[in-house]
Amino acid sequence: MDNQQNHNKDLEGKIALVTGGTKGIGKAIAERLTKAGAQVIVSARNQPEESDTSNHFIVADLTQPAQVAKLTQEINEKFGGIDILINNVGGLTAPSGGFSALTDEDWESELQLNLLSGIRLDRALLPKMIEKKSGVVIHISSISGRQPLWNVNLAYAVSKAALNNYSKALAMELADKGVRVLTVSPGATKTPPMEKFIEDFAASSGIPAEQALKQLLSQTGGIPMGRMAEPEEVASLVHFLVSPAAAYLTGTIYSIDGGSLPVV
Repeated sequence: MDNQQNHNKDLEGKIALVTGGTKGIGKAIAERLTKAGAQVIVSARNQPEESDTSNHFIVADLTQPAQVAKLTQEINEKFGGIDILINNVGGLTAPSGGFSALTDEDWESELQLNLLSGIRLDRALLPKMIEKKSGVVIHISSISGRQPLWNVNLAYAVSKAALNNYSKALAMELADKGVRVLTVSPGATKTPPMEKFIEDFAASSGIPAEQALKQLLSQTGGIPMGRMAEPEEVASLVHFLVSPAAAYLTGTIYSIDGGSLPVV
């Protein structure tokens, strides 16, 4: 199915924005949508180390309202709006250790990065989608939003749970306006940020990285499929969800976790 979707160029003529699109899952999504025929705009806080001339790149820190406004203005002036919005910006920045280790600043940072950045970008770009009565918004969340680890990612997990709730409400609001809203929640995925997180956790715990990974995964019941996801596998799901083949899907959270979540 993957090769057929790529061959068919099912996103030909579509304009997509992928935030946080220079590495990891975001980069894989940008590459996948480009192969499917979309004109892809990529945004990130910093210029990528390797330039990709096939995509239009915009530097933007989406935790800053002024930079969201600048990004939106450039998109509207150059492209007249977008058809697909992939809200991928996010990350775990707060320290581990549970509630007592987290300051107001830690909570504010996680909420700005993982929740409010997506909300303010939706608010800026959705009006043109609504005007056209067409568009797809994908929020990249995490299985942590449904399965928090109190000693590892409490603030991050709470911010992702809030994103899940917001995404569901937005989908209900926009369902009759021609705009679909979906959430993709990856589990452990083999990306540079994940590798650094494991290394940092291992260092703080005084154990080898391999043992740290096993310990973290054991807290969630492990991964039945026995490995982390590849970014390209997450990108494959996102591609399907924004494609015409998924035209009747909205408001759903799709976990891609190798079977990790121990709930129905």
